[in-house]
Amino acid sequence: MGKALCFLLAACASYLLGCVNGAILTSRLFYHDDIRKHGSGNAGLTNFYRTYGAKLALLVIGCDMAKAALAVALGAWAFPTIGLSSVLGKYFAAFFCVVGHMFPALYGFKGGKGILCSGTLLLCLNWRVALVGWGLFLVLWLTTRYVSLGSVSAAISLPISTHFVYAGQGWVLLFASLISLLVLWAHRENIVRLLNGTEHKFKFHVNAPKKEDEK
Repeated sequence: MGKALCFLLAACASYLLGCVNGAILTSRLFYHDDIRKHGSGNAGLTNFYRTYGAKLALLVIGCDMAKAALAVALGAWAFPTIGLSSVLGKYFAAFFCVVGHMFPALYGFKGGKGILCSGTLLLCLNWRVALVGWGLFLVLWLTTRYVSLGSVSAAISLPISTHFVYAGQGWVLLFASLISLLVLWAHRENIVRLLNGTEHKFKFHVNAPKKEDEK
């Protein structure tokens, strides 16, 4: 298999895996609804949880984690077959998986912000990179209850920790930086609200919040 063909197939397969959105699928199958019509309009776990509660959130988590893990495994397998690093294959596939999650052709190019997907990718890329990213996310989320603050900080950490773990691998650092920039771009409105002090804090609940006419 030629390198160009390998790149193309890995990019397409990873993108299509990213397009499989757990929040959209679960909202349609079990609630006959579209998560993108509610809350922030984002097709991600946080908006799903705020809208429907925790009962089916595990399905969303499982779906988005599985697709990310499959994409990284695909890249790690494909690239060595053409004489390239499996690490580069992982980051390459991870990037296109995030692109698919954020801009899914299956759902009108309107997807999620890539946090659960990217968080799973961290776990699959390298345990040290994951430790930094997840550590920042959990500490900031639990202490401030701002999911977006933890997410943005974890995104910023990705190219930095990648640089130290894979020093000298320029292409790996490039794709790490591209993933980080994608996540930051998806959170641009959250960043503005954080700076203005108007960002919503995360609230724990099991059932979906009642609507005004149900109270």
